[in-house]
Amino acid sequence: MSETVDDDLYKRTLALLEPGDIELVGAIIHTDLSGQEDLEMHELTVEINEVIADHAEKGETYIYAGNDTPDFASNQFQGLTLDDDAFVWECQQLLRNGTFDLVFYYEANVDQDALTADLEAVEHIDRVRPVP
Repeated sequence: MSETVDDDLYKRTLALLEPGDIELVGAIIHTDLSGQEDLEMHELTVEINEVIADHAEKGETYIYAGNDTPDFASNQFQGLTLDDDAFVWECQQLLRNGTFDLVFYYEANVDQDALTADLEAVEHIDRVRPVP
């Protein structure tokens, strides 16, 4: 991925994290998965859900695809708690230069360095760029 495209994605991700009801941080996750590997992308999203949920310490989560609401875009997902549907994370899956990049954002109370290290250990993840 070119640095220009990566920098543009980074800046756009920063804009998503602007102050709101919840203080958020995020990560841009570059993968080696092509646009033809939808099943693998789904499996990777499930694995990332488990890693982020573990670091967020909010209990068991599920992935909400938003297919029943016009408020969600295609390839936009949320991790919500089983107990009370509380927000854990949100992501968008983007196809850039032939491979998927995932933009995740989540509450700022996680140890960003530890989360980044755990994400970088996941198969199919080439690089994680934390977004403060």
